[in-house]
Amino acid sequence: MKEYFPDSIDLCLLDALQTDASRSNLELARHCNVSPATALRRVQALRTHGLIERQVALLQPERLAEFLGYGLTALVEISLDRQGAEHLDAFEHFILPHPEVQQCYRVSPGPDFVLVLAVRDMADYQASAQRLFTQQANVRNVKAFFSVKRAKFAPAAPLPTTPTGTRGTTSA
Repeated sequence: MKEYFPDSIDLCLLDALQTDASRSNLELARHCNVSPATALRRVQALRTHGLIERQVALLQPERLAEFLGYGLTALVEISLDRQGAEHLDAFEHFILPHPEVQQCYRVSPGPDFVLVLAVRDMADYQASAQRLFTQQANVRNVKAFFSVKRAKFAPAAPLPTTPTGTRGTTSA
């Protein structure tokens, strides 16, 4: 596969899609001042080259809580006894399939991992913590923080309006 570096049109398309991925191809083309065929071809190239990982709907947890019951977000620091690459990989492999684990980061310095868990309530957190952390022999320390208010949630990556440090070819 030849080298790929996004140009200003690609950045415009990426920004528009991460703001609202439900936009039609025609809307994207108008927004970025390109033809619909160009917009479609470029979005396909952005997917092919892995710049667009997936498209999802972002749900509003406070509104969902009104219908599903109380929701709780826990930010959890995890420190392992053994930090060799195989131990870190094993913990990740174990933790990632669990649906309550919304995000998982390896971090440094400090704890080995920071997780974001979405659970129904404190009892549900306790059951998850028992299953995910207490029964793991390599988990040394667990420190949990509970969200009392979500002031900002912005999953969009900040993008420049023009490419910086680009080399080689771009999409057509």
